[in-house]
Amino acid sequence: MAETTNGKKIDYDRVKTLTAELLEALGEDPSREGLVDTPRRIADFWREFIEYDTGKIDTTFDAVKHNQMVAVTGMKVWSMCEHHMLPFWCDVSIAYIAEDKVLGLSKFARIAHKHAHKLTLQEQLVSDIANDLKDILGTENIAVMAKGEHLCMTMRGIKTPHRMISTALSGKFHQTEQRMEFLRIIDAGI
Repeated sequence: MAETTNGKKIDYDRVKTLTAELLEALGEDPSREGLVDTPRRIADFWREFIEYDTGKIDTTFDAVKHNQMVAVTGMKVWSMCEHHMLPFWCDVSIAYIAEDKVLGLSKFARIAHKHAHKLTLQEQLVSDIANDLKDILGTENIAVMAKGEHLCMTMRGIKTPHRMISTALSGKFHQTEQRMEFLRIIDAGI
């Protein structure tokens, strides 16, 4: 099997075996009609999720204007909470202040998905996205925000719908003017 973007591969056959064992531990019969293909489906899901290939993420172009804010908002990604192994989704917004280069548009989503396709926390997700952008663009002027809902809180425990907001701000985004402009862009849905 080819190496994936994140370098991780699952043990496909072991995941199928463990899923069948889990079904039995839950009092189910993994050989019954509705469940006979469940171990394979679960292994397929985990292979697709963990071995996700983002493609090229570092395509940049010369900046036509310097000190211009570039923002992409509303990118929905799904991930898995590392504490409960339950899904969470986030609407991710990213901005940076263009210096010498700009990032190809599709690369924003590729970077967000790259970091969402693993067991993680929302706080770690925004931090990882910001760090990739800093490396690719060679600037500290990065802002990342994620607004999400975590099924580990919505469907278990307190069972309450919610929105969790996490940010990673650096460089000029620590200054009130740039931070407020970023937040206005997100609120406007522009």
